[in-house]
Amino acid sequence: MSTDNVKKSPVDEIEDVDLGDEKKQPHRGVYLLPNLFTTAALFSGFYSIIAAMNGDFTHAAVAVFIAMVLDGLDGRVARLTHTQSAFGAEYDSLSDMVSFGIAPALIVFTWALAPLGKIGWIAAFIYAVGAALRLARFNTMLGVEEKRYFTGLPSPAAAAIVAGIIWAANDNGVSGDSLAVLMAVIVPVTGLLMVSNVKYRSFKDLDLKGRVPFAMLLIGVLVLVLIALQPALVMMGGFCLYGLWGLLGVFIKLIR
Repeated sequence: MSTDNVKKSPVDEIEDVDLGDEKKQPHRGVYLLPNLFTTAALFSGFYSIIAAMNGDFTHAAVAVFIAMVLDGLDGRVARLTHTQSAFGAEYDSLSDMVSFGIAPALIVFTWALAPLGKIGWIAAFIYAVGAALRLARFNTMLGVEEKRYFTGLPSPAAAAIVAGIIWAANDNGVSGDSLAVLMAVIVPVTGLLMVSNVKYRSFKDLDLKGRVPFAMLLIGVLVLVLIALQPALVMMGGFCLYGLWGLLGVFIKLIR
């Protein structure tokens, strides 16, 4: 008689399930190095919120830029050390939501939008939900999106636009109250750009190992000097131009 037709006892079925579960058990550990960079980026985003609550808007804005640098490093460290993981990708996305979604929205609301009442917090919320949707869409388009371009304004760049304006204004003695109406327009527009279909260069295809004309080196030195002299204005101007560049590309396509 064939053993295939023998009915298994409940104990045997339980043992089969246990063995199957044992084979499918996930790894319990996580990679330390890239997740430390992600944690540092999350800390910078959290610190920026605390600094804004204490009225220190310059440090709050600078902390957002520090989070940007750390966010760019964690992925590169993971690739260089071959420590990419699904856990790291999810953790990075949650960190980005705090550093580039919630933190800029709360900072700009405290700095400029609070006197506008409902209009102010709605403007900040549009930015926050735009960042959340942008990150969700980015996660679902991994491996599908064209390498050279992002679809929609990247959330770190959006955060840099908001934080850059705050940093530059504070450095030049401009109060948030005087820019409340302007920020009530810029903040939600930035949030909507994140979920738009506007294409932005990712610069992932740049060949930094190849040879370039000597003039490019001089331009790089000039940019570094300008950043050293006026970091707030240069960072604000650079990221605002990046945000407008995508819109300019759409306009050029329309008039052709």
